[in-house]
Amino acid sequence: MITVTDVSLLFSDRKLFEDVNLKFTNDNCYGVIGANGAGKSTFLKILSGEISPTSGDVSMPADKRMAVLKQNHFDYEDQLVIDTVIMGHKRLFEVMQEKDAVYAKPDFSDEDGIRAAELEGEFAELNGWEAEPEAATLLEGLGIPENLHSQKMSELLAGDKVKVLLAQALFGKPDVLLLDEPTNGLDVHSITWLEDFLINFENTVIVVSHDRHFLNKVCTHMVDVDFGKIKLFVGNYDFWLESSQLASKLQANQNAKKEEKIKELEAFIARFSANASKSKQATSRKKMLEKITLDDIEPSSRRYPFVGFSPEREIGNDVLRVENVSKTIDGTKVLDKITFTLSREDKVAFTSMSDLAVTTLFKIIMGEMEPDTGTVTWGITTSRSYLPKDTSAEFENNSLTILDWLRQFASKEENDNTFLRSFLGRMLFSGEEVMKEVSVLSGGEKVRVMLSKMMLSKANVLIMDDPTNHLDLESITSLNNGLVDFKGSVLFGSHDREFIQTVANRIIEVTPNGVVDRAETTYNDFLENKTAQDQIKALYAV
Repeated sequence: MITVTDVSLLFSDRKLFEDVNLKFTNDNCYGVIGANGAGKSTFLKILSGEISPTSGDVSMPADKRMAVLKQNHFDYEDQLVIDTVIMGHKRLFEVMQEKDAVYAKPDFSDEDGIRAAELEGEFAELNGWEAEPEAATLLEGLGIPENLHSQKMSELLAGDKVKVLLAQALFGKPDVLLLDEPTNGLDVHSITWLEDFLINFENTVIVVSHDRHFLNKVCTHMVDVDFGKIKLFVGNYDFWLESSQLASKLQANQNAKKEEKIKELEAFIARFSANASKSKQATSRKKMLEKITLDDIEPSSRRYPFVGFSPEREIGNDVLRVENVSKTIDGTKVLDKITFTLSREDKVAFTSMSDLAVTTLFKIIMGEMEPDTGTVTWGITTSRSYLPKDTSAEFENNSLTILDWLRQFASKEENDNTFLRSFLGRMLFSGEEVMKEVSVLSGGEKVRVMLSKMMLSKANVLIMDDPTNHLDLESITSLNNGLVDFKGSVLFGSHDREFIQTVANRIIEVTPNGVVDRAETTYNDFLENKTAQDQIKALYAV
């Protein structure tokens, strides 16, 4: 258990939150949500002790251990992978090191023997004999093969280092587990493994995530950071979202009779309780939902940007032909003989175990990179708009304001301050915010500005490389809905399972040895299609 009592955090120019009183208990997973900049990651740092609150305190029983997902994988470059994982249990790793040092002494004394016996006893109490097998199991579950366990961290790819740090946090069954964006950089198989691990984890988990599928799968409670307050709600993300929207609707409808409001709210709670699955996490969530009173449901003050794409020209049947495209980067084959054809109704999710493969393919498709071999042919009726994974080239060393930057992409009819300010207001840039220089924008603000540019383009083909990266849940929801409604073709890469499932009607898995292409299928069906998954494994194994 971890208890937060009267916690406030004040900066010189703003109040982040105040008077926070919460209890986090065992066998529950708490999802921390809130707009970008609301203080989600800062709250986790207060819980971990990395930041001290302005007032109040955070307490945890002295005999309990907390583990935190580290963010800087360069801290362990000289360590072996297996050792880096075991370092997640600090005291166990210290005992192992001291024990090895004592046994390595050339002049082993009686005192050394006594100390070695003490260390052996503590080592056994800490379950040290199972340390390496447990670390190996965690690594393999996250997709790090056994042959990499004895290598140094410096020899791993960046994506694999992220997985090692996640295994480090999970190692040793911590009493409290703090995870800040644990699914970032993970492939779908690793995310699924992590979901199953957390569902069966018996201690306390507190997690910040923008992955809606992940929050729905593992969380029993939502911790909402909003307008200087932090409140706790029973249920997963979907329950929180729908209940707050329903409460807002009923609150706005002043003419509705109180009895009718009560009935609607009660029916909503009952429906969510009845839909809980038989998994351990969902079953415990169902029991808590049944205990909710109507006073527990409150409207949210969240603001959602407007994201809507309206193509100026109807698209023809021929959208895109990619034939035998291959590309090698720094001696590594990234793409090989990639071939596919897209038509007017395709909304395609490009998935891969390598983000570089998808990014490289998109750059080649957009003409920003030349393939080693192969051709890319766009249909004559297409007009394209592109959101790259890395937007820095669009904004760095640029002194233009948001308003003037966007003005470059507006038509003659749209190119006036009144229209552009109103347009940006719908994207949550209000008042003098439109006068901020684009070079100082946050990651989420840059993506919202890029989406504004894409909307003004009126293109009939949208190409988006990991568009939900940097966005908060509200912006992700708006973008998600905008792409579902879009009357054109979409090519996108993403790690957001809910986003892929609801937008895509075709999945193309990109491997270094070709593609597995499944048209007219959802992402869930694709993942459950044994033939498709066997084909993918075979191509990666070549």
